[in-house]
Amino acid sequence: MPEHSSGNSLLYLTDEQLRQGIEAMYFAYRGFTADPDRILGTMAYGRAHHRAIHFIKRAPGTTVTNLLAILGVTKQSLNRVLRALIEDGLVESQVGSSDRRERNLFLTEAGEALENRLSEAQRTRMRAAFRDAGPEAVAGFRKVLESMMDGDMKRRYASLRENGQ
Repeated sequence: MPEHSSGNSLLYLTDEQLRQGIEAMYFAYRGFTADPDRILGTMAYGRAHHRAIHFIKRAPGTTVTNLLAILGVTKQSLNRVLRALIEDGLVESQVGSSDRRERNLFLTEAGEALENRLSEAQRTRMRAAFRDAGPEAVAGFRKVLESMMDGDMKRRYASLRENGQ
């Protein structure tokens, strides 16, 4: 395998192979989000609502500040999403116990039920794809995804995995 001047072994792919990989990611993402999009569409919600519900489920009691950092959205955008989820009885916001300015977020029973419907659709698709691809491909896929993450996102992702969330 050729080596770069820095001494790192590199995998060389043509621009066409990279383009095909990019297109495969776009189409896979469309498939991955299709089932939840159908469910959310019946409720006048979108992917931002789904992402908020997902990460509140993963870290019950997370703060609005933490959710902002994970999602990488503006405060105004997140407030709009959270307002709808709270008004519809899917998310509960509680005043922080140590800092009353903080808002801790929790899914309600209805929010848990919706999150389960959304994630079950995605787990079903992922399970089938992973089963079809095999264990080596699963490990390689995870490595590729982690390698594409920016440093800060990689640290957040690792933190979620370490905390068993």
